[in-house]
Amino acid sequence: MSDRFIRSAAAFAFAVACALPSVRLAGQSQTPAKSPNASTQAKSPSQQGEAAELLKKARAEAAAKKNYKTPRTAWGEPDLQGVWSYATTTPLSRPDSVAPDKRALTEDEIEAIAEQQAARQDAAPRAGDPGTYNNFWWDRGSSIGRTSLIIEPENGKLPPLTPEGQKRRAERIAQEREHPADSYLDRSPTDRCIMYHGVPPQSSGYNNTYQIFQSPGLVAILDENIHHVRMVPLDGRPHIPDTVRQWNGDSRGHWEGDTLVVETKNFNEKTRLRYGGSENTVSVERFRRVSPDVIEYQYTITDPVIYTRPFTVSLPLPRRDDKLFEYACHEGNHALAGILAGARVEEKRGKAGTATTTRQR
Repeated sequence: MSDRFIRSAAAFAFAVACALPSVRLAGQSQTPAKSPNASTQAKSPSQQGEAAELLKKARAEAAAKKNYKTPRTAWGEPDLQGVWSYATTTPLSRPDSVAPDKRALTEDEIEAIAEQQAARQDAAPRAGDPGTYNNFWWDRGSSIGRTSLIIEPENGKLPPLTPEGQKRRAERIAQEREHPADSYLDRSPTDRCIMYHGVPPQSSGYNNTYQIFQSPGLVAILDENIHHVRMVPLDGRPHIPDTVRQWNGDSRGHWEGDTLVVETKNFNEKTRLRYGGSENTVSVERFRRVSPDVIEYQYTITDPVIYTRPFTVSLPLPRRDDKLFEYACHEGNHALAGILAGARVEEKRGKAGTATTTRQR
């Protein structure tokens, strides 16, 4: 997509706005309930060194944030505009294999993790599996040097599920196992090209990018994957009624000094948030520019129906010098048709196998 088209689309969106959990996540607490990366492609070994240097630069800039004066827009608000990456290989929740009190990684550990991940991605697929991209094509980012993105609770893990959270997760696992593709409605919002990373986003294999636009009283946040634009009014208007629910929720923002604070709620019951939330989730994000090329990004998730307590995530968003192009995913895509057709073939094979077994008896 051209820059001119993106600017036009954003301007149109501004005008419109002014006018008008499937399996247990690795590392989750088991207590019973009561680099960032500045390139558009994943890194070859030599490029991984460049990514590490960029990460060191980001850390140095962040360390000097007390002396940094946030630039202002023409109308006097902190300027967060630009393209920013949330790509990272640091896990959301601290893995069970890591000591509970181990928060930081050494440079050697970071390098070893990157090499192990690349080796897994480049390994030959198992028999009968066509495989996927090799490591060159992925854009997973780098470790931020911590063992988890979660900074609260202090153990770096997702909080335990409530009884209702456990029940919902079990029901969803059973539904996906027994009815994986009866119709398109059984497939995920990602398969259907409705949403991908969600709000707040979780880093994945590629397209881990935000582009932020600002106008007086309004911020627009474009998520690269499935090209979703989140409109964030800053004029104090209330959230939409609770009876109105949206895939990516309803966002409202305000400034606390140089920090943009965005509250998002009113998710719908079909939303699949990667951190395991629900329609009751309330997200509070904080964006603060701490250097010319780094935004300090934190968010807190509260969902008393799913989790026994809130949790907070923190990571740096380094600037990217890329130009975003349209992620042309759309409902009715060929992949979805292929998934459903494959499911029908599997059903026929299953029925044929059952008939053969019956005749043999």
